Amino acid sequence: MSCAQAIGDYALRSIGMGERLLPRADIDLCTQVVLIGSGLIWNVYFAVMALSVGFFLANALALARVSGKRWLRKPAEWFIFLFRGSPLFIQFFLAYQLFVLLPRGGVELLGLTLPVQWLTKAWAGAVVVLILNTAAYSAEIFHGALLAVPKGDLEAADAYGMTGWKRFRRIVWPTMMRLAWPAYTNEAIFLFHATTLVFFASFPAFAQQGDALYYASYLADKTFNPFVAYPIVAGYFILLTLLLISLFGLANRRLNRHLPGAARRLRYRPQLIR
Repeated sequence: MSCAQAIGDYALRSIGMGERLLPRADIDLCTQVVLIGSGLIWNVYFAVMALSVGFFLANALALARVSGKRWLRKPAEWFIFLFRGSPLFIQFFLAYQLFVLLPRGGVELLGLTLPVQWLTKAWAGAVVVLILNTAAYSAEIFHGALLAVPKGDLEAADAYGMTGWKRFRRIVWPTMMRLAWPAYTNEAIFLFHATTLVFFASFPAFAQQGDALYYASYLADKTFNPFVAYPIVAGYFILLTLLLISLFGLANRRLNRHLPGAARRLRYRPQLIR
């Protein structure tokens, strides 16, 4: 099979476009690169959806944590503690039990007969777990940044007569984002890498349309050589991590555009232990 034919057959196979059956023999390097790249579409989807929704949820949780109202503060603290205190893989496993096995066994959720079939697919159930997990970690980052907003900034806002929402929108929130952005970049990178756990979390792949690790595992089994497929996955993730750092670096320079050039640079410090 030529490389052009492999691209035409498998480039979009993970989203249902292309060959219906996976290759079983004569699997060359180009086919592996294309097929794993096709599965990477789902990993990017998981990361984009989780970061997009989790960002706003994390902001709400951070604000709730500093609220003087106990009925707002305590649930936010419990939520953050629960998802930061338990392993992500266990969260995937429990979500699989809740979204897949219980409805399949005919058990009603909370006494309600709700249509939860859509959550039994990896593209939905796994995204829910990733959103909640990254929201908890990001909320703790934003909460710390919120407490670190310089007192002088708040006094200056008061001097200009800014109060309530206007002060938060123009002074507090931009400063909070500027302080939290380097740590939040690390969280975004970790979340992108964590999308590979969907493969191990038992969420079903529909019609053999899985993520990058799903296809890497399939190809390693068929070729009996894991030293090709898995390094390809790692290479894809390294390239996309560099792209993610660049995008977040642009946002960081925007947030710090009033500072000297050297202070606007975003330095990536990976978390070796989480």
